[in-house]
Amino acid sequence: MSGRPGLQKPDPAEHKPDQSGGDRSVNVEGDNHGIVSTGDNARNVLILPAARPAENSLAGKANLLADRVSGFLKREEEQQRLWDPAPLPVRWRPAPPALAGRRNSILDVPAEAATALPLDLTGPLEKIAAVYEGTKPGRLMVLGRAGSGKTILIRRFARARLEARTPTGEAPVPVIFSLGSWNPTTTPLRDWLIDRLERDHPFLAGVGPDGSTWAGALVSADRVLAILDGFDEIADGLHEAALLDLRATTVPLLMTSRRAELEAAVGTTALFAGIELTDLTLDDSATYLLHATNTPASDTTPCDGTDTTTPTGWEYVLNTLRRHPGKPACANLAAVLTTPLMVTLAHTVYTSGRDPVKLLEIKEFSTRGALEDHLLDNFIPTAYDRFLSNRPAAKRRPWRAERARHWLGYLATHLKELDTHDIEWWRLGTSMSLASRMLVSGVTSGLVSGTMLGLVYGLTSEPKEAFVNVLLNVLGIGLTFGLMHGFGSKLKVGGAFEPSRMHIQIRGGSKRMKESFLPRIRGGLAGGLVFGVVFGLGLAVCAGLLDCPWTTIALAFGNWLVAGLALGLAVGLILALMAGLEALIETKSSVSPSDLLNTNRTTVLAQVLAVALALGLGFGIVIALVNGFALGVTSGLAGGLTVGLGVATLTAWGRWVVLVRVWLPLTGRLPWAVNAFLEDAYQRGVLRQVGAVYQFRHARLRDRLAEVYEQHEQSTAGGR
Repeated sequence: MSGRPGLQKPDPAEHKPDQSGGDRSVNVEGDNHGIVSTGDNARNVLILPAARPAENSLAGKANLLADRVSGFLKREEEQQRLWDPAPLPVRWRPAPPALAGRRNSILDVPAEAATALPLDLTGPLEKIAAVYEGTKPGRLMVLGRAGSGKTILIRRFARARLEARTPTGEAPVPVIFSLGSWNPTTTPLRDWLIDRLERDHPFLAGVGPDGSTWAGALVSADRVLAILDGFDEIADGLHEAALLDLRATTVPLLMTSRRAELEAAVGTTALFAGIELTDLTLDDSATYLLHATNTPASDTTPCDGTDTTTPTGWEYVLNTLRRHPGKPACANLAAVLTTPLMVTLAHTVYTSGRDPVKLLEIKEFSTRGALEDHLLDNFIPTAYDRFLSNRPAAKRRPWRAERARHWLGYLATHLKELDTHDIEWWRLGTSMSLASRMLVSGVTSGLVSGTMLGLVYGLTSEPKEAFVNVLLNVLGIGLTFGLMHGFGSKLKVGGAFEPSRMHIQIRGGSKRMKESFLPRIRGGLAGGLVFGVVFGLGLAVCAGLLDCPWTTIALAFGNWLVAGLALGLAVGLILALMAGLEALIETKSSVSPSDLLNTNRTTVLAQVLAVALALGLGFGIVIALVNGFALGVTSGLAGGLTVGLGVATLTAWGRWVVLVRVWLPLTGRLPWAVNAFLEDAYQRGVLRQVGAVYQFRHARLRDRLAEVYEQHEQSTAGGR
């Protein structure tokens, strides 16, 4: 038997009899073979690791999702530098009975003994995992004030759950969802979770075994542990509706929230079991801050109470806090250093030669709020003065800190106006008023189309005639597509088109064509109606000014109305037929904001090219048959280019180009290289990535940036 590959003769040292006289022992080496002995017989056997389920199965998709989530969490921890210089502890106690019920039994801690218990994030978090396991049917809430470490806790909890999963794929996969974008009045929680999974993990958007998507199948089978981050970030007025859904759902979940917001929404009915994070102690903060400067903790205060420490650095500051806790400056700083957010900001800002003794200046920082604002205000300059990640120098952008803070302030204000935390590229321009968006889209479409028409007509017409044609078309096209932008926005929730999750391939699917046929035909006819009415009225007005008979005026209007409807029908038909070439993006990797943008751009350009070619060719042939070849060529080119451009502006990517890549940089609210700026801010730890969107690393940072930006805008406007 020893001649077989991977098998060895038994080692007597590993062979021990049991108490019953029978002999049972197992020697496993390398997790793939071993020795099983029973009585006097010893046999070498091959022990195979548990086989991973097929990829195209529910367990296989769950494992693939777990791999992607695990990789994302590791990257985020590195990006946010959560371990620099060392992890902070998080302390917790049972949530109050008003929120968790009279008997918060999962903690097995009497209410009168609910003192703060340390939870060390350096370990595998057995305690919090055990707390969650004790909940039935698997629901736990984590409360804490702003900056108390809720986000750190759930990330480590998710990592621990992922590490404990077995290859069988049966355990639910922990996935973090940002609750700020959920509207419970329009979308049930289950449907919203499925939509987020399909957006961020396209391989789950394919059809599953039961006819639904893989994301739907995983949620239905309780294979997803939904970590719902930020109940307090749900838009005002929606908390009660959200609670109704949360109480009714059986989806395994862990939810975080600030206590005050949850108490205001819950009322007199308890939600479910939970814990509440408590403040850091001064010793916790001191250990972290001194570790950051490689300074050993020591007691340098002599018996007479004087401090022999050099009056600089964190050691001196922390000793001062211990010696004079009653002084206003010390009390303010000690209160600030009770949350992980402020402690990490203090560490980030006061390194590289900056002296934290400044934080004890009571004249400048007379309140705790002033100290916190100071740390938040100085985080952005620190992040841009010294690069906070390991990104290669060749890929770094030399953004000036002052300009970066201005652009980030605009983004923060945009998010507050939309009442969301998600920086979605397809909604960046929608904080502008609808009238402003219509004007910008109309002017851009008109100018670009006018330039192209000028080039086309200039080849075959007299300069004066070409100028008149171009001017009339610029006005008509600008008005037409400006109105279309307004109508399209009114039909979409939040005033923005969602980006397509499709990509173009030769073999798409007839099912997609059937689903999209009528909606695209209706959309084309609606756009054609607007086009025909605008151009018909314009021509009718011109005819009236020239004292033409009313029959001529009516005929001119009617011709353009019919032409517009025919044009819209053709566009709708082309786009409907193109649906047969569209297929879901089922890449095995998860999608980043830039991935979604690039895919949407490719899809839109393919659609625009198809519309421009088909429409230009058809329109040119008709005109050529009636008015000659030369006019047919120019009309075909002009018509194809104009309509193709207009169709592009009515997509998520087209709006991004017009509003975000052109208008907002022109007005100084965003940089020209918006994508590069957002990615760079993410690399510096200013932003974090949540699936296909960015967020500010903390709501407090977002709110402070928005506040400073608004103050600056008001002072600038007042000084004019």
